[in-house]
Amino acid sequence: MLNFLWLLTVAAVLGSLAAFAKARRLAKRLERLTESYWELRYEHGQLRARVNRLDPEQPITASETAPQVGTTAFVPLSSLKR
Repeated sequence: MLNFLWLLTVAAVLGSLAAFAKARRLAKRLERLTESYWELRYEHGQLRARVNRLDPEQPITASETAPQVGTTAFVPLSSLKR
């Protein structure tokens, strides 16, 4: 009986270590993906500015002027305090 409890304890510890290692890997992957996302958004903005400088007469479409649903927007903290 005592051996079974020790075996169960060791199995639980190994399982928790495996879960912790997987969580760390996923956190690092999420961090890399988030960084890549913001880099791509920055590059997209830079390329859009370059295109606008090359062809300023290009008509602006409605999708560029209207805010899109689900986009990230800046919210000043002063508006949240009210």
